[in-house]
Amino acid sequence: MAAAAAPPPPPSAAPDPTFSATLPENPVGNPIFVRIRLACNNDVPHIHKLIHQMAVFERLTHLFSATEASLSATLFNSLPFQSFTVLILEVSQVPFLQDQHQNNPLYPPVVRIINLDAPINDPEAETFRSGADVVVAGFVLFFPNYSTFLAKPGFYIEDIFVRECYRRKGMGRMLLSAVASQAVKMGYGRVEWCVLDWNMNAIKFYEEMGAEVLQEWRICRLAGEALQAYRD
Repeated sequence: MAAAAAPPPPPSAAPDPTFSATLPENPVGNPIFVRIRLACNNDVPHIHKLIHQMAVFERLTHLFSATEASLSATLFNSLPFQSFTVLILEVSQVPFLQDQHQNNPLYPPVVRIINLDAPINDPEAETFRSGADVVVAGFVLFFPNYSTFLAKPGFYIEDIFVRECYRRKGMGRMLLSAVASQAVKMGYGRVEWCVLDWNMNAIKFYEEMGAEVLQEWRICRLAGEALQAYRD
């Protein structure tokens, strides 16, 4: 299942008819408006903070060395879905405006309303504010790989993360569904990712989403000094 060269340029994404950006004027209950959109270089500060929070959650801060500068230099150098692609999860207390993200021809955003039992208290709302009434709640980063058995490209999800106060509200399902839906649209064969063996909540969630957890596979990695030993 090793990754190979990126596949040929994909067709332009089409709007997903199952997700509507037409929102009711007077929603009931405690609605939160949720949007998944393509990230851009301006989102790097928020992406960096999200990755750090994920490293803390996964108890892997000793491996965290990414900076805003290194992320900015390595992400967003190719068209979406041809290389590293980031989708941003945003929330708002009011309907999203028809901004540049809403009209992105490369990926029309996924927009939904989630009716909650009670409003969400977000202590980091100002830190993650991305617009007048918009807050970043999570992200997913993925890129193409290739299955020789299927003779088809696929997507590998490197990271998927939702901030703590927004978990267990269907937003992680939205992020994973967005990647899977894009893979289907492009005729790809599968979507893969890894999960820590102690994260039983995540494993249960992925299985409920229809994913098969492959117990017989192990990750092999060359990094750091072990990788540099191969320098010519």
